[in-house]
Amino acid sequence: MNADDMILISVDDHVIEPKNMFDNHWPASLKGQEPKNTRRERGDVWEFQGLEAPNVGLNAVAGCPPEEYNLDPTEYEQMRPGCFDSDLRVLDMSASGILAGMNFPTFPHFCGQYFLRMPDKDLSLVAVQAYNDWHIDEWAGSHPDRLIPISLMPLWDPQLMADEIRRVAAKGCHAVTFSENPAKLGLPSYHTEHWDPFFKACADENVNICLHIGSSSSMPLTTPDAPPEVVISLTPTNSMLAIADVVFSGIFKRFPTLQIAMSEGGIGWIPYILERMDYTYQHHHAWTGTDLGGRLPSEIFHDHFWTCFIDDAAGLQMRDLIGVDKMMYELDYPHSDCTWPTAPESLWKGIQHLSDAEINKITHENAMRCYGFDPFKYRPKELSTVAALRAEAAAANVNVEITSMGRRKADGNMMADLLKSAAQGAKS
Repeated sequence: MNADDMILISVDDHVIEPKNMFDNHWPASLKGQEPKNTRRERGDVWEFQGLEAPNVGLNAVAGCPPEEYNLDPTEYEQMRPGCFDSDLRVLDMSASGILAGMNFPTFPHFCGQYFLRMPDKDLSLVAVQAYNDWHIDEWAGSHPDRLIPISLMPLWDPQLMADEIRRVAAKGCHAVTFSENPAKLGLPSYHTEHWDPFFKACADENVNICLHIGSSSSMPLTTPDAPPEVVISLTPTNSMLAIADVVFSGIFKRFPTLQIAMSEGGIGWIPYILERMDYTYQHHHAWTGTDLGGRLPSEIFHDHFWTCFIDDAAGLQMRDLIGVDKMMYELDYPHSDCTWPTAPESLWKGIQHLSDAEINKITHENAMRCYGFDPFKYRPKELSTVAALRAEAAAANVNVEITSMGRRKADGNMMADLLKSAAQGAKS
């Protein structure tokens, strides 16, 4: 196998929701009360129930020169249209050799924290359901061979969450985004039974719970004067904290088939935290009283967790310790960490020494199994490779050149803006 032969499914991309997304999914009786996209002096923002959510610039930089990356709210005219247009998204995917992708929400935040903050929860429930209908039926439904649906939840009520899980599962959606640390959102922690109706519904309906880094509306800050690279480098530690929290919570004793994906957390750090959790449990559970049902933390991890990475050569070297059967690939389009349009070349540097069987698992087979997704119902494998998809993009004249988007360049106050944004997010 070579890089052109790979079949790539990305389990962590993002959609910048189009301005008209609610047009076909908002009840006529509530017309005028739906979330609206509004132009402000510094860019486009969403507004709902009097609260704003900006499209932060780093969320949509695919094809943008790095010197134009910044945290300003972004105008739609300053993004590649593939950020918000599903037809153009799949062309951008083809240009980078990506067969399929799963797209996390943007303006509602990674797990719907934005709707949680609203004063009118009945209206927020309507918004959550309308969002899911748009995402499943319109966004992912427009290209069922290319886009994997994911849902978000009404976080304020576990029974409503359970009802919504069963509703979206009936529509063919087997992924849901949830918080890596709900306690930081002002909600009960994993160490309670508060979320059990939601967990039970996910287990019953074979819906995988995705814990995306940043879904706690918090960031690993060190010092106020640290450069942005410090925060960006440390974001995977959120996933490390989440794994320890969930493994020791006891939820898998109550729901033995529950599955969780650590989205955008990376993999190279996993062997250490598994070893540390096992050591800690064996040395301390006699006096703490923690009962994991006869399994070590590492055994729980291997039974219940899925992982993904963008570019993680160290993690691939330790794949047997992490679990190659549950390891998946991510592109992170159109965020600032993404490797578009050279994803295959970037991935191949770290994966080329693996066997063909291991490469196939990591690049697409595990993702298909995790999310109950079968693109080959719609297109043959020979038209799904990097080479075949790039040929389609070339025929469609997809431009992959890095081009100025007309954005303001980041200034010296970037870190201050980042810290302010993090502080505001923590309040959600």
